[in-house]
Amino acid sequence: MRDLNRRSFVGAALAAFPLAAVAQSIKTSTPVVKAALVPHGEDRQGEHHSIAISSTDFKVTTEDSGGALFLFEHTNHKKGGPPRHLHHNEDEWFYAIEGDYIIEVGPERFHLKPGDSILAPREVPHAWAFECHTSGKLLIAFAPANKMEAFFRDNAKHFNAGNYANEAEIYRAYGMELVGPPISMS
Repeated sequence: MRDLNRRSFVGAALAAFPLAAVAQSIKTSTPVVKAALVPHGEDRQGEHHSIAISSTDFKVTTEDSGGALFLFEHTNHKKGGPPRHLHHNEDEWFYAIEGDYIIEVGPERFHLKPGDSILAPREVPHAWAFECHTSGKLLIAFAPANKMEAFFRDNAKHFNAGNYANEAEIYRAYGMELVGPPISMS
């Protein structure tokens, strides 16, 4: 009798937990992430991206991190930077590798030198500008990644004549708001 009760319990438990649910849990579990080496001066996917007065090389893609992070190396060739904007869903982190940068986060202005970093939290207006006559490099990361990789990948549609995009609808399409002009370099 005891064996019959046990079999009934196991049968009832399996019936309450269908195999489709087991299969779905396996499909939606966290994927196995592999190491992704990106050599110096290279892009994660072998592409180099031009944005106005600079170029970018993706180092950690949205797919690499399961959507948690998008990180790229941004190389400036001229002075300047993007217009003041904010991200509704991503924090943005800047790390200066080469050159000097001005970064405004909210009402505060910061001067970044190589080795300095700063976080621009989501929903806080910010802008940055490269302020040297040589070249400069920043690491820029977005967490979570959301649509930021697509924004930079689609740059050919957004940036023209050496200027950053300044159309509010472009920013909105990628979860951002355009809230002011670039930092004045005069």
